[in-house]
Amino acid sequence: MGVTLAATLVCSTGAVAQASTPLKFQLDWRFEGPAALFLASSAKGYYKAAGLDVTIDAGTGSSGTVTRVASGAYDMGFADVAALMEFHANNPDAPNKPVAVMMVYNNTPAAVLALKSSKISKPADLAGKKLGAPSFDAGRKAFPIFAKANSLGAVQWTTMDPPLRETMLVRGDVDAITGFSFTSLLNLEARGVKTEDIVVMPFASHGVKLYGNAIIASPKLIKENPQAVKAFLSAFTKGAKEVMVNPDEAIAYVKARDGIINVDLEKRRLRMAIDAVVASPDARAEGFGAVNPGRLSLMASQVSDAFATKTRVNVGAIWTDALLPSAADRNILPAPRK
Repeated sequence: MGVTLAATLVCSTGAVAQASTPLKFQLDWRFEGPAALFLASSAKGYYKAAGLDVTIDAGTGSSGTVTRVASGAYDMGFADVAALMEFHANNPDAPNKPVAVMMVYNNTPAAVLALKSSKISKPADLAGKKLGAPSFDAGRKAFPIFAKANSLGAVQWTTMDPPLRETMLVRGDVDAITGFSFTSLLNLEARGVKTEDIVVMPFASHGVKLYGNAIIASPKLIKENPQAVKAFLSAFTKGAKEVMVNPDEAIAYVKARDGIINVDLEKRRLRMAIDAVVASPDARAEGFGAVNPGRLSLMASQVSDAFATKTRVNVGAIWTDALLPSAADRNILPAPRK
């Protein structure tokens, strides 16, 4: 935690969150399975019981969420830590740079996906191939880290809008794509590809230990009402625990926000997200919600290099653990699947 931020928190923790404190929260993406982790506490009244009036909106990508929290349009959000680091390093003079206050995706969901028919089965097979992804895709932006970890040669990139990514892979317009594993895999299945015909190479399984998405908060909120942030994190943790116990039931909360979702597909997406990035081996080792300082510092250096940021990422400015629930209260991960 940065010295300035730490001092601010120490001086401010005497403030008490007022009843029905309004909080605007933006997700990283649409109302899909993983959003249940946040929607459960709203549906069950846990935020309200904590004295909060929480509004949860869908997002359009992590970078957008970081920007909107920085602008003051939202008080808190859910965003990729790499996107947060990039914003800090490229906007050193911004007055309201968001701070990560709780890790939720202990590993990045980013992965490279290909079809077995392409004869790509391992990272080394990607050298010289044509890869596709939106320009802002987390996996594409972090691909230099993946390439370095796996000693890859150069690749060619094709840019497209998100809805076309999997379609272009199926058509053969690109040899592989980057995307969130639990999103692109299911999108490929929806386009008629059998699961056994898809190759998935998660970054986390191929030498890239980047953190994924965290809950972020406005420094203004942290300074003026740290108790509200604490209350949110505590209420969120309570609901997230119940979602991980019964993920299928939790999809009802997502359905209530987007009536046209495919319920069975979103059940699978939520279970995959929990297994791959929320209750991963790394999360079990570090504790839900927390980070390993050395690992976070390494990620800051890697992001600075791979994203070619204007300044180096100051890891002390992007993270604080001062508002987290106790370790005992965060002991919510389900038993490993056998």
